[in-house]
Amino acid sequence: MRMTEGVEWGLHCCLVLAWLDDLAPLPVGRLAEVFDLPPEYLKKQLQPLAKAGILRSEAGARGGYRLGRAPEAISLMDVVTAIEGGTDPFQCTEIRRRGAGRTGAPEEFAHPCGISMAMRKAELAWQRQLANQTLADVIATTPATAERRTRRFVERIA
Repeated sequence: MRMTEGVEWGLHCCLVLAWLDDLAPLPVGRLAEVFDLPPEYLKKQLQPLAKAGILRSEAGARGGYRLGRAPEAISLMDVVTAIEGGTDPFQCTEIRRRGAGRTGAPEEFAHPCGISMAMRKAELAWQRQLANQTLADVIATTPATAERRTRRFVERIA
C-alpha cells in the first residue's frame, strides 16, 4: 500500500499542532518551515484535514491551523481518509472475465475471486490497525526531545 506524501505531512503537522497547542493557531508558513516544505503545497494537504474537522482553520493576520479535536479523538486512519479519500487501494477489475478466462462457467463468477478477497482482507487489517492508533498514541511514543526541539524552532521563527 502506497500513500501520498500528503499523509506523512498531515500526520507530522497534526503532531506539531498537538505539541504546540498553546502557540496555536500556527500559520501554514511556519508549519512548512518546521519541515522545509513548500507552503502552498502543504496548505493543499491541510485543507482536507480542516474539512474533516481534524484541524481548525482560523483566518486573519494571526490565523492558521490548530487541532480540531483532542489527540485522543484523532485516529491515524482519520488523517489517511481525509487526505487520500475513502477509496480502496486495490481495485478489482475482474480481469478473470476477459480473454480465455471469460469462457469459464457462470458459477465461477458468482462470488469475488480469491485474489480480490485476500486483498480486501489485507486492506481491512491495515485500516483497523490505523483506526486503533490515535495521535495521542504517537505522541506517547515520540521522544520528548523532538517536541522540545520543535518548540524552540517555532518560537525562534515566530
